[in-house]
Amino acid sequence: MTKTINTGIKLDETLHTRLKALGTAKERTPHWLMKAAIEEYVEREETYEREKREDMERWQRYKLTGHAIPHEAVSAWLALWGSENELPCPK
Repeated sequence: MTKTINTGIKLDETLHTRLKALGTAKERTPHWLMKAAIEEYVEREETYEREKREDMERWQRYKLTGHAIPHEAVSAWLALWGSENELPCPK
C-alpha cells in the first residue's frame, strides 16, 4: 500500500468557492478534485520533461553524427498513416 502524506494548500476564497461548486456538480469532494488535478498536472509535466530530454539527446546525437531522417522519407511515411499500407517509422 502506498504511504500517503497530508499537505496543505492555500486557496483564495473565490477559487475555493468555485472548487466547492464544481465538486457539488460532479458529486466529488474538493479534495478529490484537487488530487485529480495535481496528478494530471504532474503526469503532463513529467511527459513534457521526458520528451524535452529525449529531444536534446537526439539533437546532441545529430550534432555528433550529422545523421537525420530526410524530409521526403518522413513525408512519405506520414502520407500512409491510417492506410492499409502503413509503414514503420523511418530510421
